[in-house]
Amino acid sequence: MALTATIRKAELQISDMDRGYYATHNLTLAQHPSETDERLMVRLLAFALNAEDRLEFGKGLSCEDEPDLWQLDYTGDIEQWIDLGHPDESRVRKASNRSRRVQIVNYGGNASDIWWQKQGRHLGRFDNLSVVDLPIGFVERWGGQIQRAMRWSVLIQDGEVQLLNDHEQLDFIPVWRKRAVE
Repeated sequence: MALTATIRKAELQISDMDRGYYATHNLTLAQHPSETDERLMVRLLAFALNAEDRLEFGKGLSCEDEPDLWQLDYTGDIEQWIDLGHPDESRVRKASNRSRRVQIVNYGGNASDIWWQKQGRHLGRFDNLSVVDLPIGFVERWGGQIQRAMRWSVLIQDGEVQLLNDHEQLDFIPVWRKRAVE
């Protein structure tokens, strides 16, 4: 019998003072049977960190031709491509050629360091690429917050991220390995 995706609902009230973006997003996420709770929550966080009206989730683990999140312009061109984890150089090259901005969100702790040691020199040539690391301790705590229905307030100010709900407050500072050339 085939396993089906678990549907999660999330309401994010985003106050991104660094970008001047303030909005509430009601999101539906499909958690693939092979997707960990941490990875799903990192997808949700990647949405919050890059929130825009046209940002949407890709088909995820079931489709290799799409990113985890992306933003299309009104003509269908890709404005932003966001992948999670440790993509290989050929995938990043493809994304960089197809979109205006590419972001890789790492959440693997030491595995991210090893990936960057192997790939960083090759990835440095992509001017439209940003690479951000999430602290592993935060990712573990954040993954533990998963529920079928979630409501979070997200405050981003001076590079620090604060996530709040009725029971929990989580804070962290993303570490940027590489930022895109503006």
